[in-house]
Amino acid sequence: MTTYPAAPDLSPEDYILIGVATCFIKAEGEVEEITLLEPIPSAYAESIIQGNLPTAYRQAFGLSLGQILQGETPQRREEFPAEAQFCADFSERTYAAARTYRRNSHITDLVPLGQQYDRFNYTTQPKRVLNAKNIVRKEDNVKQHEYTHQIL
Repeated sequence: MTTYPAAPDLSPEDYILIGVATCFIKAEGEVEEITLLEPIPSAYAESIIQGNLPTAYRQAFGLSLGQILQGETPQRREEFPAEAQFCADFSERTYAAARTYRRNSHITDLVPLGQQYDRFNYTTQPKRVLNAKNIVRKEDNVKQHEYTHQIL
């Protein structure tokens, strides 16, 4: 019997970094701010913690899988902001991110288990719009010379 049927290779002791991100949703021409809880993969965690990269994350929590997932169900923790909601596909994304910390275990020292990190280069510019649609127009096409792809 595995603890996580969708991820039999993982255990409740595996490390995961859960971030609190400020995102936006476009609705009826307006942009609404929301706060999301989402797993942060190890490579991105290392970049935003050690570097000076701007990020939409304002906090992160070093947790074990057992502290955040009971089977497939995310568990709200008291240290999470009250307005924060779990991101879409939270369980699947958490499993994937947890696997990255197995490969890069040195990153778990940056935010130890049970600790919180909040010294990010936090910004909401540019806005991280979750439901943005990329509409390609004819004017966006690059004009090429008629013999660009010909051998001369």
